Amino acid sequence: MSSSSDALPSAGIPCGSGPEANGSARPEVAAVGGASVRLELLSGEELGRTLDRLASQVLEQVADSQQLVLLGIPTRGVALARVLSSRLEAICGHPIAHGSLDPTFHRDDLERVGTRLVEATQLPGSLDGRQVVLVDDVIFTGRTVRAALEALQAWGRPRRVLLLAMVDRGHRELPIQPDFCGRVVPTARQETIELCLQAIDGEEGVYLLRS
Repeated sequence: MSSSSDALPSAGIPCGSGPEANGSARPEVAAVGGASVRLELLSGEELGRTLDRLASQVLEQVADSQQLVLLGIPTRGVALARVLSSRLEAICGHPIAHGSLDPTFHRDDLERVGTRLVEATQLPGSLDGRQVVLVDDVIFTGRTVRAALEALQAWGRPRRVLLLAMVDRGHRELPIQPDFCGRVVPTARQETIELCLQAIDGEEGVYLLRS
C-alpha cells in the first residue's frame, strides 16, 4: 500500500498538464507529539482525474491500442495497472492486456533494501512486438525500474517500453525518468508515499506519511 523507496518494489517528466501534475513544491509535514502525520496529496476525486489524464497520455503515445500491454511492478503497481486497464478499455472500447512483472531477482541492492515474498510474473501473452508500459506507484532511486527492464528481457522483445509512475518522489540514483507521471512530490528520504485504491483499501487517494 505504501512506498518509501524503490525497495521491493515501488515507479517525472513529462508529466502532462493540470493541477495534479504541478505539485513540485514540497508539502509541509510535521509530526505532532511523535505521532505519524498523513498528508493528503491527491483526494479520491483528484486521483480519478489523474488516472484519466494518464490513460489519455498513454493512448496519445501508442498508435495501436490493440498492441498495448500494461505490466504492473509489485506490489501496488499491479493494482494500478489493473485500474488503468479498465479506464483505457472505457476509452478504447476493447480490453487492454495487463499483467505483472516481478523484478526481485534482478535487483542489485537486495542486501540494502531487504526482501519480500516474490510474486509470480503473470503475462497476458507474448510481448514480442508489443508496446509495453511498466506501471508503478512510486519511483524513487530508479533501481526497481532498472531491475524490471532487465527482467523484461527474459520474456520477449517488445517493440517499445514506456514507464508510468503515479508519484515521482525524487532521490534518483540512476538516469531513469517516467514517460508518464501523476505527480512530482519532492520528499525527504524518511518520508513515505502511500497510494490507496478503493478495491483494495476501501478508500482512494495519495498520501505523504512522516513519522
